[in-house]
Amino acid sequence: MFVFILILFFMTFLGSFAGMFLKKASGTTFIKMLKNYNLYVGAGLYLLAALLNVYILTKLDYSFVLPFTSITYIWTMFIAYLVLKEKISVKKMLGVGLIVCGAIIIAIL
Repeated sequence: MFVFILILFFMTFLGSFAGMFLKKASGTTFIKMLKNYNLYVGAGLYLLAALLNVYILTKLDYSFVLPFTSITYIWTMFIAYLVLKEKISVKKMLGVGLIVCGAIIIAIL
């Protein structure tokens, strides 16, 4: 079971990085976006994360996996801060904290 939880962590990490690449591909015209490699890296990472999600769902309960994917919000906040140089407010940190606490409660019950 530990291996499947590690795969689940990795899946959430991939999903966050996929969003970062899609963010880097955005903000241009449609044609320029289609030529931007970030679009394809992001889409590929999302596809890989989705395939891992399907695999994990064959091994773990859906009621555990879905709340656990809220870890994606933690990775996303770190990536936004460290890579995209976005400011992270106390409200954002509190919001992510509440989402994660809620997911933990749902997963435990």
